[in-house]
Amino acid sequence: MSTVSEPVSLSAPRGADAGLTPKQLADKYGLTVSGRRPGLFAYTRQLWARRHFIWAFATARLVAQYTDAKLGQIWQVVTPLLNCAVFYLVFGEILSNKDDNPHYVAWLCIGVFIFQFTQNAVQSGTRAISDNLGLIRALHFPRASLPIAFTVIQLQQLLISMVVLFAVVLLNGIEPGRTWILVVPALVLQSMFNTGVALIFSRIGAKTSDISQLIPFAMRAWLFLSGVMYSISDKIKDWPPFWQKVMELNPASVYIDLVRHALAPIIYNKHQEKFLEFPPHQWKYAIAWGVGMLVIGYVFFWKAEEEYGRG
Repeated sequence: MSTVSEPVSLSAPRGADAGLTPKQLADKYGLTVSGRRPGLFAYTRQLWARRHFIWAFATARLVAQYTDAKLGQIWQVVTPLLNCAVFYLVFGEILSNKDDNPHYVAWLCIGVFIFQFTQNAVQSGTRAISDNLGLIRALHFPRASLPIAFTVIQLQQLLISMVVLFAVVLLNGIEPGRTWILVVPALVLQSMFNTGVALIFSRIGAKTSDISQLIPFAMRAWLFLSGVMYSISDKIKDWPPFWQKVMELNPASVYIDLVRHALAPIIYNKHQEKFLEFPPHQWKYAIAWGVGMLVIGYVFFWKAEEEYGRG
């Protein structure tokens, strides 16, 4: 009488490893999970080692961004200037916001350029993971490189545009002064803030692609709440103190105000001569937003490192 033998699994451990579970086998031979998230400090070292890749990637994407346009890289400057022209027509001429400010053109352009820096960093950061799945699945590198690289792209665009912004300020009758140097720390802090926000929305956008459809509406609302086209303090002077404080803490308004005070102090004080005569609380807010958001965004993104590009 013949018997039917049990099928033998060719993948089952044999010999000395027979009967061991996959976890026991991994522990025995020192195996680790592929793509496992490294510790925070190890991750930071890996990211720093890729700093040249981040810069090269950002530069290449920036150059390729306008290759199909006849004006090419000129659009980096033309786009914010066109936004300024539209806002000037609506808010300056039609709504007469320029009547009390002889330097309204410079004041407006500073607001548009600085807000657009944050706006573009958030929008591009939201799609940094979802739009680069092929690269993520093909190569092993810290995924934070991508949202950081896209923030660098926006910073490079802003630095190019700043040449035109300086020209606008000068043509609007504002003389250069020592306070202009304060634009540098203001933009550094804003870059830190933008990077943190981009990292947060990169993780959210990687799991919920629909968020990229909602971001433009949120950014438009943020634009109108940040005093880009008009003085927000004049509009909220009758609001309850709590909401006035909330509006004062708006990070977009904070960075816009710092750059406006640096480039055009005459708008706020015609007799201002002291080098550091700026709103001290604005610098405190700028530092808190920049450092705090960068740390929060970095840790938040790192927590999901091993999930990007899967599923």
